[in-house]
Amino acid sequence: MFSILFSLKKERTIEQQVSEIQQGNQTLHNQLIQQYKPFIIKTVSNVCKRFIREEDDELSIGLIAFNEAIEKYAPHKGSSFISFAELLIKRRLIDYIRKEARVREVILHTDEDDENAVQTYLDTKLSIDEFYKQIEQEQRREEIIHYQQVLKEFGIHFHDLVEQSPKHKDARINAIKVAKLLVEDEKLLKLLFQKKQLPIKQLQNMAEVSRKTIERNRKYIIAVAIILAGDYVYLKDYIKGVLPS
Repeated sequence: MFSILFSLKKERTIEQQVSEIQQGNQTLHNQLIQQYKPFIIKTVSNVCKRFIREEDDELSIGLIAFNEAIEKYAPHKGSSFISFAELLIKRRLIDYIRKEARVREVILHTDEDDENAVQTYLDTKLSIDEFYKQIEQEQRREEIIHYQQVLKEFGIHFHDLVEQSPKHKDARINAIKVAKLLVEDEKLLKLLFQKKQLPIKQLQNMAEVSRKTIERNRKYIIAVAIILAGDYVYLKDYIKGVLPS
C-alpha cells in the first residue's frame, strides 16, 4: 500500500522518447510533435523575426524539420535532442528563405529596363544579404555555446585547447587523423561519450602514432572528435582543408 502511495514514476527523457519513436511508436510520435509545437513555433519565430501563425509556410517547414530531427537523432553524437532539433529547424528555414529570396530576385530582375524595378532589386538583395549575415552570426554563436557545453562534460575548456593544442602542423594533422579514426568507429565513439574518456589503448592499435603522442594531445583529439561527430556546420569549416586529400 505504502509503496503505491509514495512510489514515484520516473519520467522518460525526450531522448528516450525519441528512441521509442525510432523503434516504431507512432502514437508517441504524434504526441511528441504536439507537445513541442510551442518550441517549434518559438524557434521559427526567432529566425523569421516575426509572429508565426498556424497557416504560415514557415511553420510547416519547422514541423517537417522537427520530424526530420526525430528520425535522424543519434545520442552518441554528443548533442541533446532539443539542441539538434533547434539547429535543424533553423537550417531548413534558412534554406527555405534563401530559395524564396532567389525567386523574388528573378521576378524583380526580369524588368531591368525599369529604373524603379532595378533599385528595388538592389535594395532587396542588400537586405537579404544582410539578413543572411545576421543569421549565420547567430548560428555560429549558438554552435560555439553548445560546443562549450559539451566540452565541459569532458572537463575541457577553451583555454585548455589554446594552451595544449599541437604547435606544429604535422602534429595537428596526426591528431585530427586520430580523431577521425575515432569518429568512424561507432563502438569507440559511443565509448567516448559514455565514459567521457579517450579510448587510448584501442586508438593506439588503430593509429600510426605512439601512445605518448595520443596522451599528450588527448584534449585536442577529444575536441576535434566532438566537432566531427556532431552537427557543427560552421565549426567543421575550421577542420576542412587541414587534412591532405
